[in-house]
Amino acid sequence: MGAWQSYRLRLQRKRWRIRAFRKRRQLKPVQDRTKQIKKGDILVFSTFRNEDIRLPYFLKYYRDKGVNHFLMVDNDSDDGGREYLADQPDVSLWTTKGSYKRARFGVDWLNWLQMKYAHGHWCLVIDPDEFLVYPFCDTRPLRALTDWLDASSIKSFGAMLLDMYPKGRIDDVPYQRNQDPLEIASWFDAGNYSIYKNRKFGNLWIQGGPRARKFFPDEPWRAPALNKIPLIKWDRNYAYVSSTHMVLPRGLNLVYDEWGGEKASGVLLHTKFLDTFSVKAAEELSRKQHYANSHEYKAYASGLSDDPDLWCKWSEKYINWRQLEILGLMSKGNWA
Repeated sequence: MGAWQSYRLRLQRKRWRIRAFRKRRQLKPVQDRTKQIKKGDILVFSTFRNEDIRLPYFLKYYRDKGVNHFLMVDNDSDDGGREYLADQPDVSLWTTKGSYKRARFGVDWLNWLQMKYAHGHWCLVIDPDEFLVYPFCDTRPLRALTDWLDASSIKSFGAMLLDMYPKGRIDDVPYQRNQDPLEIASWFDAGNYSIYKNRKFGNLWIQGGPRARKFFPDEPWRAPALNKIPLIKWDRNYAYVSSTHMVLPRGLNLVYDEWGGEKASGVLLHTKFLDTFSVKAAEELSRKQHYANSHEYKAYASGLSDDPDLWCKWSEKYINWRQLEILGLMSKGNWA
């Protein structure tokens, strides 16, 4: 990359950090327990709206993995989720009526909270319907991964977003509060993915899976991006650019090996497609707070109205992380 392009990216990073600083005024503290955060704690950052039914299992999953503190932004929920989180002893919570879209889909809010609270910590930025699977996650806590990354002088960890879905109609089996969503949404596409390199930011761009084949069969380039960099050893000078798809400085996006080898990587099991999805999609379509004038949710509404079934004869049932590694969807790299 040339000096001029590097300079422009530095300016862009500065601009995103200034923007986050300004957007801080939109965040109203509900329960601030950040004084509990200790040196070395692993932190989760997340934005949500009307996800009360998902929150108990979300917290349990990441507590069991070793997360120490959750910093959550509620975007004007009215389903009781804000009140539930306010009572959790390891959660700091802010609420906002601000526009999700004008906050760059929540990125500005979380960039500010990370600037203020995350410096020097390993931070996981995820949604309540995303569950990180990493090498040896069935036997090793998240801290084993971050300790290894520290020892290897690696500051960021990539993960592919893998859409999970039921066999049959997504509204056949009702999801219950506190339930593991993978008990219902246990299938995924093992192939059907395209990958190319973003020359400007250096990250990989991944598309495909059930959303591409079901909702964007004629325009696969419009399907949602599946590449994520959710786990970073944060520095207050960093800034996410677009969701967790890419981050600045640019070097944090290089979570893959360009020389024919493999770097350790994970998968985010994405459990969006439960029976709750139709109501959620209708709400988000009417709010028009998502990317590209909510074209993704328009496709959902159209595609699910006649046949709310994502399963096909090529679908594969999820077993464990080793299965995903065999399929080439993640890698343990040289972590033994």
